[in-house]
Amino acid sequence: MATYIALLRAVNVGGTGKLPMAELRTLAGAAGCTAVRTYIQSGNLVCGWRGTAAGLKQALEAALAARMGKPVGVMVRTPDELAAVVSANPFPEAAPAQLQVVFLDRAPAPGALEGWPIPGRERLALRGRECFVHFPDGMGASTLKVPFAAEGTGRNLNTVRALLEMAQG
Repeated sequence: MATYIALLRAVNVGGTGKLPMAELRTLAGAAGCTAVRTYIQSGNLVCGWRGTAAGLKQALEAALAARMGKPVGVMVRTPDELAAVVSANPFPEAAPAQLQVVFLDRAPAPGALEGWPIPGRERLALRGRECFVHFPDGMGASTLKVPFAAEGTGRNLNTVRALLEMAQG
């Protein structure tokens, strides 16, 4: 039985995609997950799964689509992959709450950020299947169009670290 971290896209954000975490835990258990735990209200799940990451993604997306009535993207990582994300942080001096990690299914093409318009002091970097976005003045003050937001799902570094701790504990 392997441990995985599943990150749901567009759940409990801005009043859309409402899904109580207790219901998410029940749904994941019914889909075959074990030792299901959630973290905060934004669709973060740590669980055991007998199959592959791709199989977990497929099972959760099918269960969520049935419950929500629309597709819900799920990004899945192993604890080792999440640890690598934390280690790959290109902005280690940034406050964790001001550093967003956008998780993607696939790594973007090399140079995908070239020419990306940056309206303020924000900084961007790609590392594998993740895009790191530093908001030095806070995310709420930024007018940056976050790269890959339509395909992926973002978490701040505090959340990423907490999920890693849960998955390793």
